[in-house]
Amino acid sequence: MFRVNRSTAAVLLAVSAAVAAAPPALAREPAHRAAPHAPHARISAAYVLPGDRVYPEGIAADPRTGTLYAGSFQDGTVYRMRPGHRAAEVFLPAGADGRRTANGLKVDGAGRLWVTDSSSGVSVYDTGSRRLLARFVVPGTGARFVNDLAIARDGGAYLTDSLRSVVYRVTPRDLAGARGGPATLAVGFDLGDALEPHGPGDFTLNGIVADPTGRFLLTDDMLGGDLYRLDLATGAVREVALQGGDMRNADGLELQHGRLWTAHNLDNVIRRWRVARDGTRVRLEHSLADASLQVPTTLVRRHGTLYVVRSQFDKGGPLGDGTPEIPFTIAAVRGI
Repeated sequence: MFRVNRSTAAVLLAVSAAVAAAPPALAREPAHRAAPHAPHARISAAYVLPGDRVYPEGIAADPRTGTLYAGSFQDGTVYRMRPGHRAAEVFLPAGADGRRTANGLKVDGAGRLWVTDSSSGVSVYDTGSRRLLARFVVPGTGARFVNDLAIARDGGAYLTDSLRSVVYRVTPRDLAGARGGPATLAVGFDLGDALEPHGPGDFTLNGIVADPTGRFLLTDDMLGGDLYRLDLATGAVREVALQGGDMRNADGLELQHGRLWTAHNLDNVIRRWRVARDGTRVRLEHSLADASLQVPTTLVRRHGTLYVVRSQFDKGGPLGDGTPEIPFTIAAVRGI
């Protein structure tokens, strides 16, 4: 997720104008021709989200069932999308448990749904009963923007804060000890000294993914265009060497089988990278640019298909004025 600030306002306006001028995408549009770097990619609408002010931001897949969940940045509604059903349903209503937004989402191996609220922290739900299991909040006062999260191999959750340049950590013991009540988020990694200098209020850390072997995390600085490796054993932070591109405007990340997919929101671009085994280097393999991605914020991959959130943030959402195209949809992207 991104937001407007002084240092990026001019860029946002320029890109928003370009996106707004592009031909509108339809809920049942045919497959689109991709950019030259990904000639076989196809984009279509996979799921329809109910409501005319959804502005979705996050998406997650239940690894056990294939069920998908998406969250509304507008009001915190969480939607459920079942395989074989085109229409999504409301899973958690707007404002439930004091939730103002729903951006980062993940389902862990035990069937627990983690939902970040940018203004406060993260809530954890049982996907079977919809019961709130725990709620972790950012300590102290002042600016914060809890953005995305990843679940590590040991069950620990790691969450980015885009305004504080830190990654919070929730261990399995923390989760068990919460017992349904509120608890405080602890900082697992502080990247303040690692990031290139930014101004007060600038947006930094955004997407985050966990290496399946449990060795490291990868998180992007969408303003600086860099990617960072966080070592789960030593706590070390190092910049990842990028070949063929950068992480500017990179929002959600997806890591599977040595490949990293990145959604570049303002650019309407999805990229695929090859990741070195130790996570210290990534190389750009393919890029797909298409206005029908409608400001993609997050993505998840299931059985070779990327499911991409079409936020439409430039159509009356966080980016400014305009009227969104109804219905809001989740895109299926194949071939990248």
